[in-house]
Amino acid sequence: MTYQSIFFDLDGTLTDPKAGITKSVAYALQAFGIEVQDLNSLTKFIGPALKDSLMKFYNFSEADAVKGIKKYREYYSRQGMYDIRLIPGITELLKKLRRQHQQIFVATAKPTPFAIKILDHFNLSQYFDDIFGSNLDGTRAQKSEVITYGLQQTKLIPNQQIAMVGDRSYDIQGAKKNHLTAIGVLYGYGSQRELTSAGADHLVSNVHQLSQILTA
Repeated sequence: MTYQSIFFDLDGTLTDPKAGITKSVAYALQAFGIEVQDLNSLTKFIGPALKDSLMKFYNFSEADAVKGIKKYREYYSRQGMYDIRLIPGITELLKKLRRQHQQIFVATAKPTPFAIKILDHFNLSQYFDDIFGSNLDGTRAQKSEVITYGLQQTKLIPNQQIAMVGDRSYDIQGAKKNHLTAIGVLYGYGSQRELTSAGADHLVSNVHQLSQILTA
Protein backbone atom coordinates (compact mmCIF):
# COMPACT_ATOMS: atom_id res chain seq x y z
CA MET A 1 0.00 0.00 0.00
CA THR A 2 1.15 3.53 -0.78
CA TYR A 3 0.35 5.86 2.10
CA GLN A 4 -1.27 9.10 0.96
CA SER A 5 -0.13 10.94 4.10
CA ILE A 6 2.54 10.18 6.68
CA PHE A 7 3.18 11.63 10.14
CA PHE A 8 6.72 11.28 11.49
CA ASP A 9 7.84 11.42 15.09
CA LEU A 10 10.98 13.55 15.52
CA ASP A 11 13.18 12.30 18.38
CA GLY A 12 14.42 8.77 17.73
CA THR A 13 12.76 8.59 14.31
CA LEU A 14 14.19 11.44 12.23
CA THR A 15 17.00 12.38 14.62
CA ASP A 16 19.01 10.81 17.42
CA PRO A 17 18.68 13.39 20.22
CA LYS A 18 20.27 11.32 22.99
CA ALA A 19 23.16 13.63 23.92
CA GLY A 20 21.14 16.85 23.91
CA ILE A 21 18.12 15.52 25.78
CA THR A 22 20.01 13.59 28.47
CA LYS A 23 22.33 16.53 29.20
CA SER A 24 19.34 18.87 29.40
CA VAL A 25 17.51 16.55 31.80
CA ALA A 26 20.63 16.18 33.95
CA TYR A 27 20.92 19.99 34.09
CA ALA A 28 17.29 20.27 35.20
CA LEU A 29 17.66 17.58 37.85
CA GLN A 30 20.81 19.22 39.18
CA ALA A 31 18.74 22.31 40.03
CA PHE A 32 16.84 20.05 42.46
CA GLY A 33 20.01 18.62 43.99
CA ILE A 34 19.85 15.40 41.98
CA GLU A 35 23.20 14.39 40.47
CA VAL A 36 23.13 11.95 37.56
CA GLN A 37 26.35 9.99 37.06
CA ASP A 38 25.28 7.97 34.01
CA LEU A 39 23.54 9.94 31.27
CA ASN A 40 22.45 6.66 29.66
CA SER A 41 20.01 6.26 32.54
CA LEU A 42 18.11 9.26 31.18
CA THR A 43 17.34 7.87 27.71
CA LYS A 44 13.89 6.96 29.10
CA PHE A 45 13.10 10.68 28.79
CA ILE A 46 13.33 10.49 24.98
CA GLY A 47 9.82 10.37 23.54
CA PRO A 48 7.22 11.02 26.26
CA ALA A 49 6.13 14.41 27.56
CA LEU A 50 8.79 15.84 29.88
CA LYS A 51 6.40 16.75 32.69
CA ASP A 52 5.01 13.22 32.80
CA SER A 53 8.51 11.74 32.88
CA LEU A 54 9.71 13.97 35.72
CA MET A 55 6.66 13.00 37.76
CA LYS A 56 6.95 9.31 36.89
CA PHE A 57 10.68 8.70 37.18
CA TYR A 58 11.62 11.17 39.95
CA ASN A 59 8.31 11.56 41.79
CA PHE A 60 8.15 15.30 41.11
CA SER A 61 5.00 17.13 42.08
CA GLU A 62 3.25 18.82 39.18
CA ALA A 63 4.53 22.21 40.40
CA ASP A 64 8.13 20.96 40.58
CA ALA A 65 7.78 19.31 37.18
CA VAL A 66 6.82 22.68 35.68
CA LYS A 67 9.89 24.24 37.32
CA GLY A 68 11.97 21.36 36.00
CA ILE A 69 10.77 22.02 32.47
CA LYS A 70 11.93 25.64 32.75
CA LYS A 71 15.39 24.52 33.86
CA TYR A 72 15.49 21.91 31.09
CA ARG A 73 14.70 24.55 28.49
CA GLU A 74 17.45 26.82 29.79
CA TYR A 75 20.06 24.29 28.69
CA TYR A 76 18.13 22.80 25.78
CA SER A 77 17.44 26.09 24.00
CA ARG A 78 21.04 27.21 24.46
CA GLN A 79 22.91 24.02 23.62
CA GLY A 80 21.05 20.74 23.88
CA MET A 81 18.77 21.38 20.92
CA TYR A 82 21.69 21.10 18.51
CA ASP A 83 23.58 18.31 20.29
CA ILE A 84 21.90 15.71 18.08
CA ARG A 85 22.53 13.80 14.87
CA LEU A 86 20.37 13.05 11.86
CA ILE A 87 19.42 9.39 11.35
CA PRO A 88 21.36 8.17 8.26
CA GLY A 89 19.17 7.85 5.18
CA ILE A 90 16.34 10.07 6.41
CA THR A 91 17.01 12.94 4.00
CA GLU A 92 16.98 10.56 1.04
CA LEU A 93 13.71 9.00 2.25
CA LEU A 94 12.01 12.39 2.59
CA LYS A 95 13.17 13.39 -0.90
CA LYS A 96 11.72 10.17 -2.32
CA LEU A 97 8.37 10.73 -0.62
CA ARG A 98 8.21 14.27 -2.01
CA ARG A 99 8.98 13.00 -5.51
CA GLN A 100 6.06 10.62 -5.19
CA HIS A 101 3.83 13.51 -4.08
CA GLN A 102 3.00 11.96 -0.71
CA GLN A 103 2.05 14.37 2.06
CA ILE A 104 4.47 14.26 4.99
CA PHE A 105 4.19 15.89 8.41
CA VAL A 106 5.98 15.92 11.74
CA ALA A 107 4.02 15.02 14.88
CA THR A 108 6.14 15.43 18.00
CA ALA A 109 5.61 15.94 21.73
CA LYS A 110 8.40 18.51 21.55
CA PRO A 111 7.21 22.15 21.53
CA THR A 112 6.60 23.25 17.94
CA PRO A 113 9.14 26.15 17.96
CA PHE A 114 11.93 23.76 19.04
CA ALA A 115 10.93 21.19 16.43
CA ILE A 116 11.02 23.80 13.67
CA LYS A 117 14.48 25.04 14.73
CA ILE A 118 15.87 21.50 14.74
CA LEU A 119 14.43 20.69 11.31
CA ASP A 120 15.73 24.01 9.96
CA HIS A 121 19.15 23.16 11.41
CA PHE A 122 19.25 20.01 9.28
CA ASN A 123 17.58 21.74 6.31
CA LEU A 124 14.64 19.32 6.54
CA SER A 125 11.71 21.70 7.01
CA GLN A 126 11.46 22.13 3.25
CA TYR A 127 10.30 18.53 2.85
CA PHE A 128 7.34 18.70 5.24
CA ASP A 129 3.87 19.98 4.48
CA ASP A 130 3.51 21.03 8.12
CA ILE A 131 5.08 20.54 11.55
CA PHE A 132 2.91 19.79 14.59
CA GLY A 133 4.13 19.75 18.17
CA SER A 134 3.11 20.59 21.71
CA ASN A 135 2.55 24.10 23.05
CA LEU A 136 5.12 25.90 25.18
CA ASP A 137 2.54 26.28 27.96
CA GLY A 138 2.43 22.50 28.37
CA THR A 139 -0.84 21.87 26.56
CA ARG A 140 -1.20 19.38 23.70
CA ALA A 141 1.69 17.44 25.20
CA GLN A 142 0.42 13.91 24.53
CA LYS A 143 1.28 12.34 21.17
CA SER A 144 -2.32 11.33 20.53
CA GLU A 145 -3.36 14.98 21.00
CA VAL A 146 -0.67 16.17 18.58
CA ILE A 147 -1.83 13.69 15.93
CA THR A 148 -5.47 14.66 16.44
CA TYR A 149 -4.53 18.32 16.07
CA GLY A 150 -2.56 17.55 12.91
CA LEU A 151 -5.50 15.72 11.37
CA GLN A 152 -7.80 18.61 12.22
CA GLN A 153 -5.44 21.21 10.73
CA THR A 154 -4.90 19.25 7.53
CA LYS A 155 -8.58 18.25 7.30
CA LEU A 156 -7.51 14.66 6.70
CA ILE A 157 -10.07 11.98 7.43
CA PRO A 158 -8.47 9.23 9.58
CA ASN A 159 -7.98 5.99 7.66
CA GLN A 160 -5.45 3.20 7.17
CA GLN A 161 -3.84 4.99 4.21
CA ILE A 162 -2.45 7.52 6.68
CA ALA A 163 0.56 6.31 8.67
CA MET A 164 2.23 7.40 11.88
CA VAL A 165 5.91 6.48 12.14
CA GLY A 166 7.63 6.48 15.53
CA ASP A 167 9.99 4.68 17.88
CA ARG A 168 8.04 4.66 21.17
CA SER A 169 4.76 3.21 22.44
CA TYR A 170 3.32 6.74 22.63
CA ASP A 171 3.61 7.04 18.83
CA ILE A 172 1.92 3.70 18.26
CA GLN A 173 -0.85 4.35 20.79
CA GLY A 174 -1.42 7.81 19.33
CA ALA A 175 -1.78 6.33 15.86
CA LYS A 176 -4.21 3.64 17.00
CA LYS A 177 -6.31 6.13 18.96
CA ASN A 178 -6.64 8.20 15.78
CA HIS A 179 -7.33 5.13 13.57
CA LEU A 180 -4.08 5.41 11.57
CA THR A 181 -1.63 2.72 10.51
CA ALA A 182 1.10 2.50 13.15
CA ILE A 183 4.68 1.86 12.01
CA GLY A 184 7.30 1.30 14.67
CA VAL A 185 11.02 1.85 14.02
CA LEU A 186 13.47 -0.29 15.99
CA TYR A 187 16.49 1.94 15.41
CA GLY A 188 15.17 4.44 17.95
CA TYR A 189 14.62 4.11 21.70
CA GLY A 190 11.67 1.75 21.95
CA SER A 191 12.10 -2.03 22.10
CA GLN A 192 10.36 -4.57 19.88
CA ARG A 193 8.35 -5.67 22.90
CA GLU A 194 7.26 -2.10 23.67
CA LEU A 195 6.16 -1.37 20.13
CA THR A 196 4.45 -4.74 19.63
CA SER A 197 2.59 -4.46 22.93
CA ALA A 198 1.39 -1.00 21.91
CA GLY A 199 -0.16 -2.50 18.76
CA ALA A 200 2.24 -1.61 15.94
CA ASP A 201 0.96 -2.73 12.53
CA HIS A 202 4.51 -2.89 11.12
CA LEU A 203 8.02 -2.92 12.58
CA VAL A 204 11.17 -1.93 10.70
CA SER A 205 14.80 -2.23 11.75
CA ASN A 206 16.28 0.51 9.58
CA VAL A 207 15.46 3.38 7.23
CA HIS A 208 15.80 1.16 4.15
CA GLN A 209 12.99 -1.09 5.41
CA LEU A 210 10.95 1.96 6.35
CA SER A 211 11.33 3.30 2.82
CA GLN A 212 10.16 -0.01 1.36
CA ILE A 213 6.95 0.12 3.39
CA LEU A 214 6.19 3.81 2.84
CA THR A 215 6.90 3.87 -0.89
CA ALA A 216 5.59 0.42 -1.90
